[in-house]
Amino acid sequence: MAADLSTLRTDLTKLLGDKLTGMEEKLGELTVVVRTDAMQEVLTRLRDSAEFRFELMMDLCGVDYSTYGSDISEGGAYFSSGDEPDSIGIHPCRFAVVYHLLSVTHNRRLRVRVYALDDDFPLLPSVIDIWPSANWYEREAFDLYGIVFTGHPDLRRILTDYGFVGNPFRKDFPLSGNVEMRYDPEQQRVVYQPVSIEPREVTPRIVREENYATNSERK
Repeated sequence: MAADLSTLRTDLTKLLGDKLTGMEEKLGELTVVVRTDAMQEVLTRLRDSAEFRFELMMDLCGVDYSTYGSDISEGGAYFSSGDEPDSIGIHPCRFAVVYHLLSVTHNRRLRVRVYALDDDFPLLPSVIDIWPSANWYEREAFDLYGIVFTGHPDLRRILTDYGFVGNPFRKDFPLSGNVEMRYDPEQQRVVYQPVSIEPREVTPRIVREENYATNSERK
């Protein structure tokens, strides 16, 4: 396996080196960071080139790095250290999409990360034309993170209601939500209304008292 990873690393560097901004090996798998403007070319070559042959995209997920490296619930930084932004593990943008690829031909996996460059309106091209299995995964990332995939034929919510406000997997989404729904017997239908419960406050573990939330504190 180690030799195979070494070969994959060599091929990635040789054939795609100028289009990659980072590479890391952990738990027997490689993660590469691909330049946003080159993602479709790179992903197509990863699927078609004989050296790679990643025929299957097993998973696609969005990531919100807005509190990365921070122990607080809001307002964290994208960067985990003062290293260069292109280094693996340092996140120059708030949102990214991660593609989990499988090569049946070579029996190996690869993780690819691509950043959406605009934090206010995260935008990436759809990869449905490369892997049709991306269809519902991209809809999920759009629904939960608000990442827009240009070229997607049917980009709409897939898990939340059509009238849902916000994107629930974003780090700044309130834990209690923005609205709640109930059945109104007078109108004989489900209605939305402002949240009636008090907002929850998550106390970071590092500042909790030793007996935080234990029975001994209750009167």
